[in-house]
Amino acid sequence: MNKTLTRRAFCISTAILSLTALMTGVSQQALAVDETIRLGLVSPMSGPNARYGAFSLHGAELAVKEINDAGGIDGRKIEIFSADSQGTPVEGVSATRRLIDQDKVNYIIGDVSSSVTLAMQPVAEDAGVLLLNAASSNPKITYGAGVGGYKWTFRNYPTDENRALIVAKYAAEQRGFTKFAVLSVDSDYGRSAITFTKKYLPDFKGEIVSEDYYKEGEVDFRSVLAKIRDNGAQAIIMYGLADTTPIIARQMLELGLAGKVTLIGNGEFNTEKTIKSAPKVLEGAVEAAAWLPAFDSPESKAFVEKFTAAYNEAPNNHAYVHWDTVHLLAQAIKEAGSPDQAKVRDALSKIKYKSAVGEVTFDDHNQARLPMILLQIEDGKPSIKGAYAADIQYPTN
Repeated sequence: MNKTLTRRAFCISTAILSLTALMTGVSQQALAVDETIRLGLVSPMSGPNARYGAFSLHGAELAVKEINDAGGIDGRKIEIFSADSQGTPVEGVSATRRLIDQDKVNYIIGDVSSSVTLAMQPVAEDAGVLLLNAASSNPKITYGAGVGGYKWTFRNYPTDENRALIVAKYAAEQRGFTKFAVLSVDSDYGRSAITFTKKYLPDFKGEIVSEDYYKEGEVDFRSVLAKIRDNGAQAIIMYGLADTTPIIARQMLELGLAGKVTLIGNGEFNTEKTIKSAPKVLEGAVEAAAWLPAFDSPESKAFVEKFTAAYNEAPNNHAYVHWDTVHLLAQAIKEAGSPDQAKVRDALSKIKYKSAVGEVTFDDHNQARLPMILLQIEDGKPSIKGAYAADIQYPTN
């Protein structure tokens, strides 16, 4: 009897020990998974804006590599999960849901397109997942964030309103322009930028003499440019696509607008490719940017060197802002003392982050307060005229 009980007890003990070891292994495996910070990135990896998506992903990947190589965030490594928005709201929403439901991401950075980001906001809000935007400029994103509504949306990027005011003020006060033609991309980005330009132009005695918008993929602008040539405009306000700007510049040269009408706004006027497309047209162009490769700070120079070495090409603005935003998020997680999203959200609202262009803090709409760089093309090269900041005037109702 005793012998049988002893054997049974031995078997039970062995089973318990085996189960304990198994459960310990499972717990360690679960812990290992939990220790990985899962970062989702929504960007246009296909479609007309795929170029922006590629730069965005590369910038984020470089930041993740730097953080992981340095030991991670309190020992936790970051893993990126990329999802293609195709630059459309419908696909952006689908991409966001896949990242949340299937990939179980802790945080999401995205999208390049403002219309996509606006569509992503309620999805992230319903799921309680932090959405940190790095490249969309429509003010509506943060009009409706923080005290405006969506508490899980933050943006580490200047708005169209910031840019429109800075560009209009410089063009009027420093260049003496009073008559403007509009030739902007027909999107939320392009149209909202012009809306805000109209808001501020009267303050500088400026007027718009013609207003035109182009669709993505358009290649013939001669009729619009001929109209602008004849209507007395001193400058073309262009908030457009980087790949379209060289086409417009070459056609401006054909129609004799070089040296007579100046491009102002934001269309990557400062890149070597754009300037080379029509140097005489781009001379004098005015642009406000979140960042420029030529910006003279140790952090900026180091980023350019690392990115160029890693990808064999110079970074653009989208590469920088995604690299910077991953580092911003990493600091917030570290200051929160935990990857818990609510704690990280609170840490972001109080953060003082030193970016490559200046200190970043957030207002009560979860919008970053950060300077924009104003430049002018001079002698075929971008010349930085200074960094300017402007507080957003939120709607009162």
